Amino acid sequence: MNLLALETSTEACSVALWLDGEVRERYELAPRRHAELSLPWAEQLLAQAGIKRSQLDAIAIGRGPGAFTGVRLAIAIAQGIALALDRPIVPVSTLAVLAMRARALDVAHTDPQRVFAAIDARMGEVYTAAFELRGDEAIALDDETVVAPDAAVVPGRDGGWFGVGTGFAAAEGALAQVQAGRFAAIDPTALPHAADLARLAVLAHARGEAVAPELVEPAYLRNKVALTIAEQAALRK
Repeated sequence: MNLLALETSTEACSVALWLDGEVRERYELAPRRHAELSLPWAEQLLAQAGIKRSQLDAIAIGRGPGAFTGVRLAIAIAQGIALALDRPIVPVSTLAVLAMRARALDVAHTDPQRVFAAIDARMGEVYTAAFELRGDEAIALDDETVVAPDAAVVPGRDGGWFGVGTGFAAAEGALAQVQAGRFAAIDPTALPHAADLARLAVLAHARGEAVAPELVEPAYLRNKVALTIAEQAALRK
């Protein structure tokens, strides 16, 4: 299977190409440059692999939650390519993609691995979800939520969790402070990678989770995606 993956839901921009099990990726921490980098990177990866767009079987995207403009950008690019080729899109939770970063934290490489993923949602909130990693799969243990960092809930009461994502740095690390003792390790700098998205998308495609391009829906988790000028000023006081 040949699959192109786009993940632009956070300040990180990444594009990956899955070629029958081989993954090639371009990744950069590039705030506000996603639109500039994404499509050229995709074309470069295809050219380097000697693959034409017409040889792609599907396009995968990180469908959020994440930055409003970033999520919309990935969807727009994927829809343009998929509609032109008559190919399906595989939408994958950005939090699930982020959860895969916990592999680097687990020196013992236990399997399954319980991961709590959190992305700084700005406006005093974080996007969160809990997962169990089994092989190359991220199995959701609860619903995705958007909450204040100190109100985030880690399932159960036991420890041994791995925490990943910028949500752990939000509000001076309030999430980790409130959940003290629950985490074996935390990486508050972790961001989602398109290579992980590609791996999850291939499995999702096999489960029949690909959809027609026009049916792709972003996951924002909240209706309000920006503060008013007055609200921004209030936060700075």
